[in-house]
Amino acid sequence: MKTYKTRFLEKESDITIISDSKKAILSAKKSFFYHRRNLEKYTAKDKHFLDSFTPIKVKTDLKIINIMAKVADMCDVGPMAAVAGALADLMLDTMKIGANDEMSDFIPPKIALVENGGEIAIDSKKSITIGLYAGDNELNLNLGFLIKENDCPLGIGTSSATIGHAISLGQADAVTIFAQNAALADAAATKICNLVKGRDIEKSIKKGLDAVDDVDGLIGAFISRENKVGQTGKIPQMVKIEGDKNKILNEKQDFKFPGDYEIFK
Repeated sequence: MKTYKTRFLEKESDITIISDSKKAILSAKKSFFYHRRNLEKYTAKDKHFLDSFTPIKVKTDLKIINIMAKVADMCDVGPMAAVAGALADLMLDTMKIGANDEMSDFIPPKIALVENGGEIAIDSKKSITIGLYAGDNELNLNLGFLIKENDCPLGIGTSSATIGHAISLGQADAVTIFAQNAALADAAATKICNLVKGRDIEKSIKKGLDAVDDVDGLIGAFISRENKVGQTGKIPQMVKIEGDKNKILNEKQDFKFPGDYEIFK
């Protein structure tokens, strides 16, 4: 099966799409720009939605806004904590059904993966290994998760207090959440990461893991802080990542298949 990969940047968004269908990739890109425009128009009028660290009540027909507001309320965080995951979910949905102008000859892909700034929405009949990026932690790009068909559809969100530009109140190197969708995983990763703090590392990790049970729709969680790790729930099979770590990072090849894939532009 030939697999295609494309990556593009749009303002703050860094998008990678992988699929066996070029049409599915094009549909996902159309979806991204459509929903991002709606988000920008809405936040231009409602600045509170943009900068709030707590849930916001909304009244709108815009799908992107309603998704973000819903999962933010579930996780008790601001709606922008779910923006990357929500966009990934909407793109994945479009990959599976096609854009309106492609419905006549559209064939649903066997592989559909969207990564938006580290948040991942995936539905694949082919196994994919996703590497863990955890900054200076020794697990960084050494540990991965093998996503199989029976794990899908799946949303994966990762939050870190030690890497990236996002604001975190915690001290975890990486909190990776597996959920029913990427928007929920994104918001929950922020919530849990904020809790992992304090001098007692093991106690801080346990506090984060205990909080996973408080959010409906979460499947599992993996937390790493310094030389300690913890996990809860059902998480995909963990595997060791082989190869040149600098190359993996520089080329952003965090997704590994049994065979090669082509760059699609």
